[in-house]
Order: sequence, then C-alpha cells, then structure tokens
Amino acid sequence: MKRIALSSLSLALFGVVGVAHAQSSVTLYGVLDNSIQYVNNATPAGGHVFQMFGGNLQGNRFGLKGTEDLGGGLKAIFQLENGFDINSGKLGQGGLMFGRQAYVGLTGDAWGTFTAGRQYDPLVDMIQPLTGDNYFGSTFATPGDVDNNDNSFRVNNALKYVSPVWAGFQFEGLYALGGVAGATGSGQTWAGAATYATGPFSLAAGYLRADNASTTLPVRPAPGWNSSTVPGATFDTNFPNNAGINQAYATSKSISIASAAAQYVTGPFTANLSYSNARYKPDAQSTFTSTQVFNVGRAYLGYQITPAALLGLGYAYTHGSGDAKATYNQVSLGADYSLSKRTDVYTVGAWQHASGNQRVPVVNGVGGGLVSSTASIGSYGNQSSTDNQVMVSVGIRHKF
Repeated sequence: MKRIALSSLSLALFGVVGVAHAQSSVTLYGVLDNSIQYVNNATPAGGHVFQMFGGNLQGNRFGLKGTEDLGGGLKAIFQLENGFDINSGKLGQGGLMFGRQAYVGLTGDAWGTFTAGRQYDPLVDMIQPLTGDNYFGSTFATPGDVDNNDNSFRVNNALKYVSPVWAGFQFEGLYALGGVAGATGSGQTWAGAATYATGPFSLAAGYLRADNASTTLPVRPAPGWNSSTVPGATFDTNFPNNAGINQAYATSKSISIASAAAQYVTGPFTANLSYSNARYKPDAQSTFTSTQVFNVGRAYLGYQITPAALLGLGYAYTHGSGDAKATYNQVSLGADYSLSKRTDVYTVGAWQHASGNQRVPVVNGVGGGLVSSTASIGSYGNQSSTDNQVMVSVGIRHKF
C-alpha cells in the first residue's frame, strides 16, 4: 500500500476545514486479480466456456482510507472502496461508485471503533476469515453463497461498533436503518458476532437478520428483494429464468443467518471447520409459502509448502429443506505462489454435484414449480445445465 502524508496545505486543497495533525495520513490501496477460466455445462444447452474472469481470490478494487489523530487516544477514520470489473472497466456492486465500502467513524484503543455508512456485517468480519474463502476466495465459498460466506452483500445505512480485544475476546454489533417512514422495521438489518483467539486456536460465532421491504401490492415486485439496507442480498445466477440455488426466495420477508467457525494452526498446516444455518422466511407478499432452510458445513485444510507456496483443499456440504429439498456437495482445490510481497500467481478449481429438487423463481408471473437441482459452484452464479459442474481458473493477483 502507498501511504500519503497530508500537510495542512494539501488538506485545504481537498476542501477539508480544520487543523492537520502530524499523525494524520491517507492510504491509497488496491487489488488487481485476473484469470483465464474454464466452466463446463455453462449454458442452458450444456456447452462449456473459456473466458476472462477477474476477482477469484479477491474482488478487484481500489480505495482510500485514512486517519486523523484527535488527541487523547481518539482518531477519526474513513474508508472509501470501489469495486470494478477488470476486463471491462465497469463498476461493480450494481454500478455503485464506492460499492464495496464507504464509511466514516471514530476509534480509540480504550473503547473501540464506531463507524457509519456502507459496511461489511459482523459475520463477514469475524467468521469468514476462519473459512477456506479467506485463503482462496469464491471457488471455496458456499454454493450459491446462500449464507453470504463470500461477501455477496454489504449493508447500507449501517451503524457498527467493534470492541477492543480483551484477552483474546472481541465482539461486534451492527444496526442498519430501513428508512421507511412510519414503518421502522421495514428493510432494517441487524447483526452481532464475537471471536476468541488464543495461540493457534480461533473461534467465532454470529447472527444476522435482514428484513425485506413491505409493499401494498399482493406480491413484492421484481426483483423481489427490495431492502434498502442489503439490496441484492445473495441472489446470484447468470441464468435469470433458471432455478438458481436460492433465486426463488427473493420475495422472502426476511433472511436470517446463524454461523460459527473454528480454526487451528500448527506448523505449516491450517485447518478450519464452519457451520451456517440460513433461513428464508415468507409472508403473505412472498411467492412461496414455507420457510426454506439451508444448512451448510464447510472444511478447509491448507499447507504452506514454503513461505511462498500455499496449497488448499476445501469441502462444502449444503442441504436445503423446508420449501424444497436439495443437496449440494462441492470439493475445491487451490494453489498459490508468491512472486513477491505484492504479486502472486494461482490456480483454483472445483467440482460440484447437486441432487434433489429446487424451486424455480417466478418471472413475469410464470414459474414457481419444482425442478431437479442443478449445480452452481461457489458464489459465481454460473448455473449449470446439469447436476454437475467443473470450474478451473489460472490467474495472477497484484496488490498495491
């Protein structure tokens, strides 16, 4: 990362009013991640595809973050982070200028950190780092990302508090205002998580609930999930008229996710286990009538061959029940080699098998029935035309 010290003159040029402290700074940073990717059964007709794909290990981004020392152990902080498609130059996160993060706040060693804006939720902050996704990205994520293990959504209008670390223990809480006049709970999101780390062992657990917006219509209008705090949520698919893993539940009244993870590091080995329970609950304005539950179990084993070379093996078991019963088994492999402190090359791949039935989303009043489950690796949204799918990517990542 490149650090830029700001003088009083440079702050004035940026339109900032106030006194510039010597300890104040702004950091410009970014990630560039691109690959050649192969996906089989990638079209409704069953064809395979070779394509350029960016953001396998980390989403492409550039950002600014900064601090200002206010004295007495108190600092002002901010972060603005943009996401983009490296192969087209388009903005990511639905075309938002700073769609990855945008917040401002205060921090102090004695009392913790308070921030306000568009942010990651506590489960992403504390539990995702203890899963395979933290090391090898989306290819190791939950099928369909039904539990937001791969950060498919951020939270708008969010107030977040992160405690100091006390003897290895830390907690975090978030509340996001739905902003609907006369209906305080409509579209709101709240979450909490805690983590404990001692020596080679780490443990984390948390819970999130996101409420959809209400409507005066008989059924929530397209796209169905219209919450202002978590727009888009986790509904990913590249076949808009196909079933997807959770596409049919975009008209949910609420999504609730309970998650826990544990990790142990010994010598060159890193092993972790994680579990999630995601519930998509309906109401009278939903296009389905029974709560859909996804139970997810994940395991990861990493081996640091040398300081520059890392191998990883991941397994994810996802079982849907309630409205539709389906099972997704996914095995992932990864290898990463650092050419320098800022540049590495990698290959990641996965195989997934789906079984059971999943519900087709209602599109323009058509659909809603059950069909045989189809595979969809990680959080890519590439809906397979069959119950199996293979994906392989070879890429390079550079950080600055």
